[in-house]
Amino acid sequence: MRWEGGRKSSNVEDRRGMPMRRGRIVGGGIGTLVIVLLVSWFLGVDPTMLLQNLPMEATQAPQEAAPPPVPGQDPQADFASATLSYTEDTWGAIFRTSGMTYEPPTLVLFSNATQSGCGVGQSAMGPFYCPLDRKVYIDLGFFRDLDQRFGAPGDFAQAYVIAHEVGHHVQNLLGVSEQTARARQSMSAADANALSVRVELQADCYAGVWASRTDQEKDILEGGDVEEGLAAATAIGDDRLQQQGQGYVTPDSFTHGSSEQRVRWFRRGLETGDPQQCDTFSAAQL
Repeated sequence: MRWEGGRKSSNVEDRRGMPMRRGRIVGGGIGTLVIVLLVSWFLGVDPTMLLQNLPMEATQAPQEAAPPPVPGQDPQADFASATLSYTEDTWGAIFRTSGMTYEPPTLVLFSNATQSGCGVGQSAMGPFYCPLDRKVYIDLGFFRDLDQRFGAPGDFAQAYVIAHEVGHHVQNLLGVSEQTARARQSMSAADANALSVRVELQADCYAGVWASRTDQEKDILEGGDVEEGLAAATAIGDDRLQQQGQGYVTPDSFTHGSSEQRVRWFRRGLETGDPQQCDTFSAAQL
């Protein structure tokens, strides 16, 4: 993926190495938190929803913001910042075409743990988007796991991960996040999971749209990049993660979609470059 020399986003908050100041978790402590995060990661459950249900003491000191990383000193941070800038340019143009204004998210780089508007985020839960503070959170060590643990190496695989989380931000701006969260409140667990799958697959499709549009405008894709992105979508399918984590697959508990579904919708966005083709909610078959 071609990204060196391009603009770096200023919407990056670097919290790596900063101590997290937060209240004590009531009723279980840090051990409970770690268990919840591990379960959410392996079973594909949205960890931010679980974390919101952990009772916390009311007093929490806000985490101080840090300046963006200095360009040229950290290649991984530079890559994340450059990828974020590509999402800003591409989604900004798409929104303008529809007569809307795109408000970019902030990308928070952290190590080990950090406080988000959705609760405590830890490295074990992987990258996530919090709609309450409109920020994408990532421990860059996840990219090492994506390569070594999940067998999905390459810079475009990493870009897909960031673009997927930005896809959730797009959903938030369009009101999808609020609508689906409200709908889940009156659903059974199985139906809520099925709705969550549609939300996640749409974010995959939006990631494909981003890649297609950005390549058209900036020629970012190199040979093998598409295969890297598809490999990443395959690696983090619910069926693949469940098989690795518990040794068997329970489709009713899927919240992100199977590997086949994630590949299909990511590819749809890649091939069409049209966000209107990402309506997973009306699709009869995912």
